Amino acid sequence: MKCSLKWFLLLFVFVAALPAVSALSVSTVSVSPSGDLTPGTTVTASFTIEFSSSGDETFPTDDYLTLSTDLDNPNWNVVLVLNEIDNPQPVDNAKTIDLSGWVLSYDPDDVEESMRVSLTGTAPSVTSTTEKTIVEVSQLDNNGNLVDEATSVKRKVVNTGEVTATIAATQSSLDELRIAIDEKYALGVDTGAAEDKYNTAQSAIASAKAQPASGYSNAIASLETAGQAISDGQKALDKAWAEKKVADAQVPISQTDALITWIRPNATSSEYKSALSEISTQKELATGLVDDANDAINAGNYDNAREKADAAFRKANESYTSALAIKKSMMTGFNPLGMIGGLFKGSTLIIVIVLLVIIGAVGYVIYRKRTQWDELG
Repeated sequence: MKCSLKWFLLLFVFVAALPAVSALSVSTVSVSPSGDLTPGTTVTASFTIEFSSSGDETFPTDDYLTLSTDLDNPNWNVVLVLNEIDNPQPVDNAKTIDLSGWVLSYDPDDVEESMRVSLTGTAPSVTSTTEKTIVEVSQLDNNGNLVDEATSVKRKVVNTGEVTATIAATQSSLDELRIAIDEKYALGVDTGAAEDKYNTAQSAIASAKAQPASGYSNAIASLETAGQAISDGQKALDKAWAEKKVADAQVPISQTDALITWIRPNATSSEYKSALSEISTQKELATGLVDDANDAINAGNYDNAREKADAAFRKANESYTSALAIKKSMMTGFNPLGMIGGLFKGSTLIIVIVLLVIIGAVGYVIYRKRTQWDELG
C-alpha cells in the first residue's frame, strides 16, 4: 500500500511539473497578393485561431500568444470572440505582439473562444531574394520558451535586380552558344542536337522575361531550364565536334588501306616491301588512335577525344602520303623499255644485241644491192 502511494505521489509531481499546453488551431488563412512579392508591395493577411474546448482552461494563464511578422509598417486588427460576441483587443502595431494568457484563459465549459486576426503591411526591402514571414502564430511560456508553433506563413520577397542580372547572364551564355554553333557548322560539324538545346533555352529565357514580379519562382525555374539546356547544348556540340574529328581522321586511313591493297601484290623489290611494312605500321597506329578517340567520346571526355583524333589524322595522313608516293614510283616503272630491260639481263642481253647488229647489217646489204639494181636497170 505504501509503495502504491509512493508511485502515485511521484506521478502527481511529474504531471504537475509539465508545462500547461493549449491545443491551438489556425484556420482560414488568407494572404493577398498570392505568389512572390516585391519590396514595398502592400500585403494583407487574415486568419482565425480556435482555442481548446477541453481541459481546465482554453489557454494557459501563465503563457503568451505571440503574433509576429516580417512585414514593414504592420497594422494588426485582433478581435477576441467569446460565445459569439466580438471583443476588439488593443494591440501595438509592432512586428511582434504578445497577448497574455490572463486575457485569453477561460473555462471551456462556460466559454466558446476564438480569435479573428487581420494584418496589413508592406513587403520589406531585401538585398537578395529571401523568404520572409508574413504571419506566425506561436505559444510561449512565461520564460519565453516556445510551447507550440500553430502556424507560419512565408513568402519570397524578390530582389528584382537579381532576376534581371540572372536573365542577362543566361542570355550572354546563350549568345556564346550561338557563336560556337555557327563556328562549328562552318567546319562541317553536325550541330542539330546543339540547335535543339539552343531553341529550348531561348524559349525558357523568353518565358522568364515575360514573368511579372510575383512570378519570381516561375522566372527562376525557367532560367534554370535555360541554363541546363545551354549546358547540354555545349556538351552536344563538343561531342559532335569530336565525332567530326574522328570522321576526318578515318578518311586518310581508308585511303591508305586502298593504296596498301594496290601496292602489296605489285611490290616485288625489297625496298618497296620494306616501305610498305612501315606504312602499314603507321596506319595501324592511326587506327588505334581513332579507337582511343571513340572510347573518350563514349566516356564524355570530348577534349581528349579531339586530341586523339587529331593525332590519328596526322599519322594517317603521313602514311597516305608515303603510300601515294610509292604507287606513283611503281607506276612510273611500268613502260615497254623497262619491261624489256627486265626480261633481258646479262649474257642474254649481249646475244640479243649481237643478233640485232647482224640483222641490221644484212638488211643494209640487201638494201644497197636493190638500190644498185635499180640504177643499172
